[in-house]
Amino acid sequence: MSEIACRRIYEQKEETDGFRILIDRLWPRGIKKENAGIDLWIKDIAPSSELRKWFGHDPERYAQFKEQYCAELSENPKAAEFCELVREKLQSGNVTLLYAAKDIEHNNALVLKEWLDGKIEHI
Repeated sequence: MSEIACRRIYEQKEETDGFRILIDRLWPRGIKKENAGIDLWIKDIAPSSELRKWFGHDPERYAQFKEQYCAELSENPKAAEFCELVREKLQSGNVTLLYAAKDIEHNNALVLKEWLDGKIEHI
């Protein structure tokens, strides 16, 4: 059964990662594009710059960030396309959402995964 996972882009690439998608608006510091091991970089699905800056990775703001990011996703015309792409990739293997944030418990990848889980029945 295929699944959606979240990983920091700084972690070693795993064989079980499957299709790897960088979902941050900004390119991660210290990572060379040729060494990133990504299959796709989709900036358009990331939180807006305003929301990202407001959040500032403050755990106390996470609940509100999550709510606002989900609202952005529901209004984002690229979100349906992205959802369909993930659904398609899950038919042949896992999908890993890559992010650069240091906080592994409060980040946009976790919100996006939860949002996708609500939209896609996993294969």
